Amino acid sequence: MKRRSCLALTALLAAPLAIAAADDAVLQGFTENLPPLNYQDDGGAQGFSVELLRLMAAGAGLRLALQVLPWQRAVQAAEASAGSLLFSLTRTPEREAQFQWVGPIAQRRILLYRLASRSDLAMTQLAELGAARIGVVRDSAADRQLQAAGLRPGLQLEQGLDDATNVRKLLAGRMEYVALLDWAAAWNLRQLQLPYGTLQPVMEQDVTRSYYYGLRPDADPALVRRLQAALDGLKRDGRYDRLRQRYFR
Repeated sequence: MKRRSCLALTALLAAPLAIAAADDAVLQGFTENLPPLNYQDDGGAQGFSVELLRLMAAGAGLRLALQVLPWQRAVQAAEASAGSLLFSLTRTPEREAQFQWVGPIAQRRILLYRLASRSDLAMTQLAELGAARIGVVRDSAADRQLQAAGLRPGLQLEQGLDDATNVRKLLAGRMEYVALLDWAAAWNLRQLQLPYGTLQPVMEQDVTRSYYYGLRPDADPALVRRLQAALDGLKRDGRYDRLRQRYFR
């Protein structure tokens, strides 16, 4: 057999092995405690975006490993790991080039809340904040947006590890307002066995964006396409809506 034919045959035989090796790779997913989207309990990683990602990985023929970490550590772990995926990410202009995007996962509505019992607090715009403080998750999109509006950490912004921490701080009187997703506010109050009316929304912070999965800029574009195709398929066949109804009723 001629050398050129041998090389062609070798390449042909190796191709299925290369595909199998790629499919055998583990997609490393990193996320934070942001229920009901993603969170950790005794059974491991849970939540709407976690279950959705598992369905997507199965549809794309990928093995999946998940870790739930404080947001800063999740970001660092994703940056340091090839073949990683970070979620749930707010897609913003400043982040656009930092990731390859798969989504959207769900709409994002961030509101500023106060305790309903604090009728003395009547802010309707950030310019009226005065000496009061707003609780935010450190390094979250909400945190960066409020800093971009001129608010300073340690003064007007009380930065916490997660929403649950911030809600407890608000209840303890350590700040006057807290920035929360509307359904995350309800979720955290249910965990504390408190009525939803415990919190009173005072203004919208951001209701125009959505959550996405983010892969590193150097991720294989074919992997991104496979995941997006799997998500689009789940939306077409109704499984996305059925899953959403379980979490966002």
